[in-house]
Amino acid sequence: MQRSLINRIATLTAAVTLACAASTAAAAATGADAHPAFKIDVTGKGAPLILIPGLASSGEVWNGTVARYCGAGGKYQCHVLTLAGFAGQPAIDTPLLPAVEQQLSDYIAANKFDRPIVIGHSMGGFLGMKLAADHPDQVSRLVIVDSLPAMAATQMPSITGEQMKQMAAGMRTRILAQDAAAYKVTQQQTLHSMITKQEDIDRATGWGDRSDRATVANSMAEMMGDDMRQQISRIKAPTLVLGSWIAYKDYGAKPMFEQMFKSQYQQLAGVKIELADNARHFIMYDDAAWMYDRIDSFLN
Repeated sequence: MQRSLINRIATLTAAVTLACAASTAAAAATGADAHPAFKIDVTGKGAPLILIPGLASSGEVWNGTVARYCGAGGKYQCHVLTLAGFAGQPAIDTPLLPAVEQQLSDYIAANKFDRPIVIGHSMGGFLGMKLAADHPDQVSRLVIVDSLPAMAATQMPSITGEQMKQMAAGMRTRILAQDAAAYKVTQQQTLHSMITKQEDIDRATGWGDRSDRATVANSMAEMMGDDMRQQISRIKAPTLVLGSWIAYKDYGAKPMFEQMFKSQYQQLAGVKIELADNARHFIMYDDAAWMYDRIDSFLN
């Protein structure tokens, strides 16, 4: 009887040890060491909702979205990324976009998420697009906020892949060649074209100041040199695209921009595209109510 008790205790101890080891391994898989390409902040309880910011932006750009969907009374759990090299996060020495995509896929698998919702802005929208195309069974719904499958093709739809890469390389060289003063001027001009309120421009400027310039240049070149117009046909998730056009009204009327979005997304079956009339590129700042109204309808 004593030996039987000892054996039972030994078996129980072994089981507890294995369970602890499994728990430790799972924690390691979801820890920061498992995804150096991004920092992640988690808020709320409920179905997982992943939010990806754009170039040189902090995950804080989604603060209003987190409060709406993952705050008190919200039914989602927000997983908000800030990418490596942006807004004070340490840079990594490998190409950023493929690293983020793969590590985010691994993060979803490690946490056993049942096809989360993914919302991305600008470069974050492009990353969401790539994730949903390359891992179509991992995304339930996709929201792309002002991003396109082929940025380099906006003015020349027939541009070749080689021409895209040349254009992207030239842009990268110009960014890296600028001195600090010229780079600052370029940053300010760009943000004034993308955001309306000065307080929001100042916030984004602070993130840009804390971003690694090489990461900004390299990741922008990665995106501009890529063409997802055909690959998006692999996306299974219902997709909502929210675009902006008002900052470019001197170059054409709204129907022209609507046609550009439709043309670039024509291979994505069932995509829903809407363009804001009162928001520039940072739609979550310029017209949050419009954005939330469209997302609410899409998710419900």
